[in-house]
Amino acid sequence: MGYFLIGLLVVILSIGNIIEEANGEISPRALSQIERMNKRGPYLGVVAPNNFELNPLLASQAYVPYPSLPFIDFAGRRFRFGKISNQRVVIVMTGLGMVNAGVTTQLLVSLFRLKGVLHYGIAGNADVNLEVGDVTIPRFWAHSGLWNWQRYGDGIDNELSLEAGGDYTREIGYLHFSKFNNRSDNLLNRIWYQPEEIFPVTGTPEVREHVFWIPVDKSYLDLARQLEDTKLPQCVNTTCLPRPPKVTIVDRGVSASVFVDNAAYRTFLRTKFNATAIEMEGAAVALVCHQQRLPFVVIRALSDLAGGGSDISNEANLFGSLAAQNSVDVLVKFVGLLSPRKT
Repeated sequence: MGYFLIGLLVVILSIGNIIEEANGEISPRALSQIERMNKRGPYLGVVAPNNFELNPLLASQAYVPYPSLPFIDFAGRRFRFGKISNQRVVIVMTGLGMVNAGVTTQLLVSLFRLKGVLHYGIAGNADVNLEVGDVTIPRFWAHSGLWNWQRYGDGIDNELSLEAGGDYTREIGYLHFSKFNNRSDNLLNRIWYQPEEIFPVTGTPEVREHVFWIPVDKSYLDLARQLEDTKLPQCVNTTCLPRPPKVTIVDRGVSASVFVDNAAYRTFLRTKFNATAIEMEGAAVALVCHQQRLPFVVIRALSDLAGGGSDISNEANLFGSLAAQNSVDVLVKFVGLLSPRKT
C-alpha cells in the first residue's frame, strides 16, 4: 500500500508539472535546474535554425556537453549546456522562420545568464561574386518581410494608410511589382518596407522605437575579421566547388519568413539593400539581442544562389551539408578567439 501511495504521488506531481508547462509556467523542477545552471554562468548563447545546422555542432569534437545536466527542456525547446573551446555555452535550436527564432531567442536571454549570442547556419546568396560554401558575416541585419502593401491606384507620392500616426513610413523605400510585369498594369502596386517596432530594455516600457538595420556587435565583428584566412573544405565526395570557400565580412543580411527561390527578387534585394545573405531567422535573433542590449553576431554559410543562375546545378542539395559544416567550423573558430574563461 505504501509503494502504491508513493507511486500515486509521483504521478500527481508529474501531471502537475506537465500542466504548469502547458500553461507556459516554469515548473519548480525546471526553475531549480535553471537556477542551478545560471550559477555556473554567464554563457555564450548559441542559436541554430534547424537540426540540419545543429547536428554537425553537436557531433563536433569541439563541443563537450556537461555530464551532470546536459540539457533543460522548456516550452518545446531543448537548451543544451556544455563547452566550446573552454567557453561555457547554452545551445538552442529555433525552428523555421522569424516567429520561432524570435520566441526562442527571447526565451534564451530571459531564462539564462548570457554574455553574448552567436547565431549560425546556412543562407541563400544574393551576391554573384561569392560562391557556394563561402561563409558570410554581415555587419547589419534587417527584417525584410514587414510591409505596407499599397492599394491599387495610389502613386509613389500618396500617403500610406496610418502613415500620419507614425505607424508606417516611406523612408526605406518600396518594391514596385509592375516593374516585373512585361505588358500590362499590375494590380499588386507597391510594397513599402517598414522598420520594426521595438521596445529596448533600457527604454520606457510601451514607448516604441523603430529600427530597420541592426548592427552586430563591433567587438565581435573585429574578432570575426581574424577569420578571413580560414581554410574550409571545398569538396563533397568527388564533387568540388570552383574554388576553396572563404570567410568574408559583408555589408548586410536580410531575413523574412519567406524562402527566396526567385532570381528577380534576389536581384532586387541585392540592388536595393546591398544584401548578401538571405534567410529566415537572423534578423529575429538580431532584433531580440538589440532590444536586450546583448552583443551578438550572425555567421551564415552560403548554400546556393537564391533563385538559381550559377554554374552549379542543384547547389543546395549538393553542397548544403558542406555549407552547414562550414558555418559550424567558423563558429567554433570564432568562439576560440574570445577571451578564455577560467573554469
